Amino acid sequence: MIRASLAALALSCSFAAVAAAAPQEVDKNGDPYLWLEDIEGAKALDWVKKENAATDKLITSRPSFEADRKRAREILDDDRQIAAPGEVMGDIITNFWRDANNPRGIWRQSPLDAYLAGKPVWTTLIDVDALGKAEKQSWVWHGADCLAPDYKRCLVSVSPGGTDADVVREWDRTTKSFVEGGFTLPQAKSSVTWEDADTLLVATDYGEGSMTASGYPRIVKRWKRGTPLAAAVTVAEGEHEDVGMNVFAFTDGGTRWPIISRGKTFYTADYLIRGVGGETYRSTIIPDTASLRDVLGGQAIVFLNKDFGTGFPAGSLISLSLADMAADRQVPIIPVMTPTKAQAIENVSATDNILWVKALDDVEGKLFALRRDAKTGDWSKKEVPLAANATVNIAGTIGKRDTVFASAETMLMPPTLYAVSETAAPQAVQSLPATFDANDMTVEKRFATSKDGTKIPYFIARKKGATGPVAALIHAYGGFRAAQTPGYLTGQPYRAGPLGLFWVEDGNAYVLANIRGGGEYGPAWHDAALREKRQNSFDDLHAVAEDLVKTGISTKGKIAISGRSNGGVLVGAAMTQRPDLYGAVISGSPIKDMWRYDKMLAGASWVAEYGDPDVPEDWAFLSKYSPYQNIRKGVKYPPIFLYLSTKDDRVHPGHARKFAARLMENGNRVYYHEYLEGGHSVGADHAEDAVRAAMLHGFLTRELVEKK
Repeated sequence: MIRASLAALALSCSFAAVAAAAPQEVDKNGDPYLWLEDIEGAKALDWVKKENAATDKLITSRPSFEADRKRAREILDDDRQIAAPGEVMGDIITNFWRDANNPRGIWRQSPLDAYLAGKPVWTTLIDVDALGKAEKQSWVWHGADCLAPDYKRCLVSVSPGGTDADVVREWDRTTKSFVEGGFTLPQAKSSVTWEDADTLLVATDYGEGSMTASGYPRIVKRWKRGTPLAAAVTVAEGEHEDVGMNVFAFTDGGTRWPIISRGKTFYTADYLIRGVGGETYRSTIIPDTASLRDVLGGQAIVFLNKDFGTGFPAGSLISLSLADMAADRQVPIIPVMTPTKAQAIENVSATDNILWVKALDDVEGKLFALRRDAKTGDWSKKEVPLAANATVNIAGTIGKRDTVFASAETMLMPPTLYAVSETAAPQAVQSLPATFDANDMTVEKRFATSKDGTKIPYFIARKKGATGPVAALIHAYGGFRAAQTPGYLTGQPYRAGPLGLFWVEDGNAYVLANIRGGGEYGPAWHDAALREKRQNSFDDLHAVAEDLVKTGISTKGKIAISGRSNGGVLVGAAMTQRPDLYGAVISGSPIKDMWRYDKMLAGASWVAEYGDPDVPEDWAFLSKYSPYQNIRKGVKYPPIFLYLSTKDDRVHPGHARKFAARLMENGNRVYYHEYLEGGHSVGADHAEDAVRAAMLHGFLTRELVEKK
């Protein structure tokens, strides 16, 4: 813990230095880098190519680069990786697999019993690389939705280059071919689900006026087989200022429950279910702040993000009768599970008779099995032990066997996939062999004290017996209710492959910080950094960094910070607020310009998270931390590596481009790498992921280790 007097002194000194120069007003008075928002513009792309080349020259020519790239690729392509369970379709299970021979992946199936025995017999369904070659498209897999109970017909989604917008086509699993004359949707940000074998619910781009301000579908239509999409009948509409309409379905025994969700903001949605008779969709009593998680035994399983009535607190699960809602009858509210203050419910998944809940307990995973008493209607729960002090994830279910697939891992323990039932001991289906020697490494969970006294957990991996300050890398996110949990070092931090492993092997420290804004302790942890309270997440990151200094792990100027997407706001604000504290910054697919973010691609959908810059009261707090607007002349900022994709149609590439240009204009060191493909996730395949891991390792080594 940092003593308040010392912390206040350190903060006041750094802020005084920054305050010596006023922030540059580059937006309201004309943004000189607005031209970089022209995504495919010739001038903008020439700038991108120039900056890419400059970074390549610095990094890829390093003696260690090729060895890092090669090793990262071998780790990512290792054919011993766990074949993650896809959908269980009767006695068959599917999996999507990528390796050196299949960089874009293959969708395949195996008999379920063979898979459970650890000896799957795979049959290829769709080879994405071969499909792309045959159709002369750079296809990236977005998934398949196969209709129960026979799972013969599937809706296959593929994206050109990895954009969120994709193409949807009907595919026959028995003939392994696309259905001639079947359902086909052109490229768009669509949401589609089966209503029955000959009917789809479709939310897509129907032309002028059919999309929201956020760029998502506003209208849901029912599309009958054998008719043109233009003849589909509207069943629900949202407003232009909504985030968008989504459609999905749950299967409960032999009943299919199609659902329409009208996303009014990022955190509010109205749920509509098919009413009695099946032709119309009707509203439900599900609070618009809640999330519909699954269906079991005719009950909708609902997660509460806000208190609901009396006795139903935020963070808990309740159940509501679907039949009563469909018939517009009075609906009893039944409590399902209420977590402790240290816990947060993360994932929920139902088998035929059991509701499986994955929760966090001080950011460590726990798995629970819940049953509903047939006579009383009450729910009971019991913990199903899996692995102590580990990150646990629900990976899939086998409904009729009341079995859940769950994985467990730590930073130093490779993941194991288990088949878990309520009573029997967990059965290991597959384990990833250790890909590095962890005997000389250690992981600790610690707590830093933030500016307002809140305890912030963080995990630190480093060599055993390490003495003296070393360079440190902190990865964090801090937004959108997304908890950050520690995984095996070959995949830490997110989208940077084995960067965390390389860093620890070098003798440095890798840190995962659980700052506010995420979901580590339920809705309240997110609310504490929402809108005007955003500074709390920045203060939390500063507190973790200061704790590393106080405890002798690292020193000022030797600490790097890393964040993606919303994490780009985080690290951008952190580096402009505390340039004295950080020595390097990694920022992937980042948001940087809070004055224009809501005008760029999907940005309007995030107003509920950040605030509306067009509202003066909101801009008053946004302007205090907006990374782009808070770059100041005469201030030396830590070097930053920005990586992103031209094809990102969620976070506009203009954020990173403009931020880089403004920093360079003021004489700051910027490393820039913009991939042409990959979408918001950046890497379209393992080859790109491996290059990125090697580049980021080279950047950190160059800036934090080699430079004195």
